Amino acid sequence: MAFFGLFGKKSAEEQSSLDKGLQKTKNGIFEKISRAIAGKSKVDADVLDGIEEALIASDIGVDTTLKIIDNLEERVAKDKFMNMDELYSLLRSEIEKLLNITSGSDSDKEPQIFDFSKKPYVIMVVGVNGVGKTTTIGKLAARLKASGKSVVLGAADTFRAAAVDQLVVWSERAGVPIIKQEMGADPASVAYDTLKSAVAQNADVVLIDTAGRLHNKINLMNELTKIRNVMRKVVPDAPHEVLLVIDGSTGQNAYQQAKEFSKATDVTALAVTKLDGTAKGGVVIGIVDQFKIPVKFIGVGEKIEDLQIFDKRDFVASLFKK
Repeated sequence: MAFFGLFGKKSAEEQSSLDKGLQKTKNGIFEKISRAIAGKSKVDADVLDGIEEALIASDIGVDTTLKIIDNLEERVAKDKFMNMDELYSLLRSEIEKLLNITSGSDSDKEPQIFDFSKKPYVIMVVGVNGVGKTTTIGKLAARLKASGKSVVLGAADTFRAAAVDQLVVWSERAGVPIIKQEMGADPASVAYDTLKSAVAQNADVVLIDTAGRLHNKINLMNELTKIRNVMRKVVPDAPHEVLLVIDGSTGQNAYQQAKEFSKATDVTALAVTKLDGTAKGGVVIGIVDQFKIPVKFIGVGEKIEDLQIFDKRDFVASLFKK
């Protein structure tokens, strides 16, 4: 299974899955743009207004949309005349530039998602309930295991029995060990035990699930900080990644999630789920632009392989595919 740049580029099956997963977003954007340019032979103010409306409707976000439109207006004013093919080419270029913060590169090489020279490589996964956080952890564990890495899961979302039970199911499905305690246990204690176990097993990767919200009066920021501090007693530079999982189908709510968790902890990467069921996939572009946090994974379906490495070239190519 090709994964993490270890065994080559994205397979044709994965590319097909990406194309299908982004179909609703593509249709939402370009159907509106098509209506805006219908009967037009050149780009004018009405066309730009139509593009602005289409981008905002796809949840790219107002600020990011205005940035794109300003650049388009500047180019149109400079060139005096621009046909529709040139417009699409320029729009594609502008979106790619906004995504340059992401893990994809401009070279032909696959991006290296994780630094496996750090062992164990510790990933703390955060996100609100219902975004697909635990499922993302399970899929990630399964794919890491399939690529030859040894993985340990930590069930530190101890406030929801369903979260622990779901992670246990995924650990069995992926064939990886899981460390858990009783319901309501101290999440930092679970994280500590998980890292101790991973070090003892000489594991390559640790995935720590955390609570999306707390059922007591403890501030979420304090809880996440406590987990980090406790983990560092075992692995001094842990966590190496703080992966925020957000639900792409929630549109503007996803922005709020990114904003709040960025305040609560040092988010280093994003996984955007449920893009296959929504026309709001433009949220990926807006969040990267506004928060300058790279997207490393996107979810475009139910299968394990539908959790894909995010590559801006493939993403934009899929959106603009005719």
